[in-house]
Amino acid sequence: MSAAALSTAIGKMIKDDNGAHAVKTVGGCMLTAKMTGDKITLTDEKGSVATVTIADVKQSNGVIHVIDTVMLPKA
Repeated sequence: MSAAALSTAIGKMIKDDNGAHAVKTVGGCMLTAKMTGDKITLTDEKGSVATVTIADVKQSNGVIHVIDTVMLPKA
């Protein structure tokens, strides 16, 4: 299920989960969101880390966050 999670909400989720928040993608993959300084980073199931470079791009069906790395599924 998709959600319109703004970066402030994601930051709170990370803080509330003691520094790492599990995120299930619409495609069924699991990412781990963390804070690195004031930036949100995402780690995929293969261990690749992406940094959110542009946050909170509102669209008609939700919100997107631009990242600097391609994220891939485990299998």
